[in-house]
Amino acid sequence: MAQTNIQRMNMLFIKRLVEERKKNNLSQLDLALSADLSKNLVNLIETGKRSPSLRTVFKLCDALNINPGELFIVKQEEKNEMKQEITKLINCYL
Repeated sequence: MAQTNIQRMNMLFIKRLVEERKKNNLSQLDLALSADLSKNLVNLIETGKRSPSLRTVFKLCDALNINPGELFIVKQEEKNEMKQEITKLINCYL
């Protein structure tokens, strides 16, 4: 079943959040403490079991010292990966 745009954006957000946290050498607990959130909430967000509020997104981004837009912008390498996936799907039907 095809993913909706919202599902793809949610997955992208989660991927970027985890990447940024790891890039900063932070554990979920470190990020939670820095953002004044619970570790459980950070875990639920990173596992896709809970969607963050806008306020929570801002707190996370502030703790990571990034612009919130960075969690949503599709990078060129991701566009290339998507093109490859689409090409594979098309070739399966040829």
